[in-house]
Parts: sequence; structure tokens; C-alpha cells
Amino acid sequence: MQEETAQSAIDTFISAFNASDDSYVTSLLSQALTTDVVLWGPLGRSEGIEAVERFVLDIRRHPAGVGTMVRSSGVDMPDEWARYRWVFTTPHDGPRLTGTDVVHLRRSLIDQIIVFAGDVKPVS
Repeated sequence: MQEETAQSAIDTFISAFNASDDSYVTSLLSQALTTDVVLWGPLGRSEGIEAVERFVLDIRRHPAGVGTMVRSSGVDMPDEWARYRWVFTTPHDGPRLTGTDVVHLRRSLIDQIIVFAGDVKPVS
């Protein structure tokens, strides 16, 4: 049951990247995130839905064009932490980025997001 709740919040969060219009992003994020959410992303730490909204809108405005974000794995959830893989693809064979997010849930909403973009390099 926990994994289904986490998957619902995660899929709603991901849907914000794919919203048909920027005006829907805030509403989707509000359904998936706590107001005091903490985002640990490629550019550092930020707090609040507004910060996550800026992050999502920046990705939506990728120079290669509006891309598509999809969850590319199941949701693995030990206790209140969950992880999943994702793929972001831009149009016309543009850049493709993959990664893994780790999220923490509180009362069925995501209150922390840790973004790991790209693959971990193997040990040589």
C-alpha cells in the first residue's frame, strides 16, 4: 500500500514536467509535494513548492525544445523513502538525460527530493 501511495505522488510530480501548459504546473506540484518540500538538485539545495516549480519550468524550457519526462522503473520503497529511475527526452533526437530520484514522503506527499542526474561511473 505504501508503494502505491508513493507511486501516485511521484507520478503526479512527474506529470508537472509534461503538463500541456505552464499554468498547470503549480496545481500538479501542490497535489504531490508538501509546502516545505526540500529539493536537492544539480544546482544545490532549495526549499518550497515555488523553488521546485522554478526547477520544473526551467527543464520544460529546455533549449532543445519541450521534452518529455517519464518514470522508467518501478517504485522501490523501504519505509518512508522511495526511489525510481526517470528519462527526460527532448524532441527531434535532442539531448536525453537519465537519472534516479530518491524521495521522502510525509502524510502521502513528497517532502524531500534528491535528484541524481546521469549514471554513476563504474569503478576502474
